[in-house]
Amino acid sequence: MKLWEDAWAEFVPFLNFDTEIRRVICSTNAIESVNARIRRAVKARGHFPNEQAALKCVYMAIMSLDPTGKGRKRWITRWKAALNAFAITFEGRLTPTTR
Repeated sequence: MKLWEDAWAEFVPFLNFDTEIRRVICSTNAIESVNARIRRAVKARGHFPNEQAALKCVYMAIMSLDPTGKGRKRWITRWKAALNAFAITFEGRLTPTTR
């Protein structure tokens, strides 16, 4: 209970955000999953003869997350509502991309 009381002043402004924005802020599982995959790949390799070899290992670990290349389409549909909410909430601070 004390934890909630101490953090309440910082938590209340979070509730003012749109539901889609709150969902993005709270969902660190995807980021942690990518980090875990990279750590696992680097740890399995052990050491690297040069920086290029290390970058290749990280690249291969990331590419293995989406071997078919269809993840981008899923990402776009999953984030569309959140990006729209960000654009409305923070008008003028986001720049559209042509991708």
